[in-house]
Amino acid sequence: MDKKDMDFDLKIDANRNAWSKLSKEHYEHFKINLSNDDFKLNPIVEQELGDIKGKKILHLQCNTGADSILLARKGAIVTGVDFSQENIYYAKKLAHEFEIEDIDFICEDVLKLIETHSETYDIVLTTDGVLGWIPDLEKWAEVVSHFLKEDGYFYLHDSHPWYLIFDENLILNGELSPKYPYFKNTPDEDEYIGGYASNPHESKNYFWGHQLDAIISSLIKSNLFVTYMKEYDRCSPGMGGLEIDENGLAYLKSLEGKLPLTISIKAKKYIK
Repeated sequence: MDKKDMDFDLKIDANRNAWSKLSKEHYEHFKINLSNDDFKLNPIVEQELGDIKGKKILHLQCNTGADSILLARKGAIVTGVDFSQENIYYAKKLAHEFEIEDIDFICEDVLKLIETHSETYDIVLTTDGVLGWIPDLEKWAEVVSHFLKEDGYFYLHDSHPWYLIFDENLILNGELSPKYPYFKNTPDEDEYIGGYASNPHESKNYFWGHQLDAIISSLIKSNLFVTYMKEYDRCSPGMGGLEIDENGLAYLKSLEGKLPLTISIKAKKYIK
């Protein structure tokens, strides 16, 4: 293992420890949500995925499994993956409590999943607040490509890389003040984690900002070609934005139509 990989592993271990501190609160939060018949997937994700009944889905970075369960409720056969043993414990607990069939959960660092898992899938999917916890996009794209069936597709919905450069507190008041350099290659370090579905906890963690071209290039290098890309000035509540629209999506009123908050990407394998 080279020095770069060792450094990544240490930071991933810190992130795993940080996320594990949130697991029980996330479980309690999403248990309430899942009990509500109106609780659905992000409307953007639901519309872009379309009919997934009977599809085998690999859900990367599934947290405590709420979205995995929502995918299964739409008829998909779902395998969720997360690096936190606590997250997986509570994901399985939620699935059991809500009597969800056709669902499984695996505890593994997604960058090492090729070493321990051998299935292939119709859809490999990851959504909402995920890419910043991945230090190596090229290795991540290799994982995506490896687990896709030849006629399958990859789907990503996440915060827009451009949105993530701005001061997260000032932007809520419509002030665009760049805080995180777009072309920075090292992660930002934080002493606290949590907030959207739990209280903040003191725990060192690391978040990598990725340029849009790096995301696209990593997919291309892994024999994937982009078939769809769309940007939105909307996001899931808790991911940014103070106002809620008629579809339940959050937005920044003063920046509506001016700044992309999220991005969706679909990609398929290139078959010669």
